Amino acid sequence: QVQLVESGGGSVQAEGSLKLSCAISGSTGTRSFMGWFRQVPGTPRDFVSSIRNDGDIRYTDSVTGRFTISKDNAKNILYLQMNDLRPEDTATYYCAAGIQKINRVDWPDWGQGAQVTVTA
Repeated sequence: QVQLVESGGGSVQAEGSLKLSCAISGSTGTRSFMGWFRQVPGTPRDFVSSIRNDGDIRYTDSVTGRFTISKDNAKNILYLQMNDLRPEDTATYYCAAGIQKINRVDWPDWGQGAQVTVTA
C-alpha cells in the first residue's frame, strides 16, 4: 500500500504561484507513475500532470507552460510548481500513484487533497 500526503495548498491572487508537495511512503515498487489531478465540487476529477519512472512527463493542455511536475527520488517527494495561476485553476489538487496496465494507467492510491484557491 502507498501513502500520499499533500501539502502547500493555499490562496493566491491571479498570476501568482504556489508549489504543491506530496510525500510518498509505503510499497511503491509497482507504481511506475506519479501524478496530479484536480477536482471542483460537482465535477469529475481531472488529470493535470504525470511523471513516469523513466522521466516521461505529460500535462493537460490548460496548464502546459505554467505548471511543472518534478520528483525528488532521494526524498520521495512529488512536486507541482504552479505559476501564472488563474481563477479557473481553483480546485482541490490530489496526488496519485499509478500502475501501468496494457493500454491504460490505473491510479489506485490517492492523497487527501490540497485546496488551491486563485482570486481575480
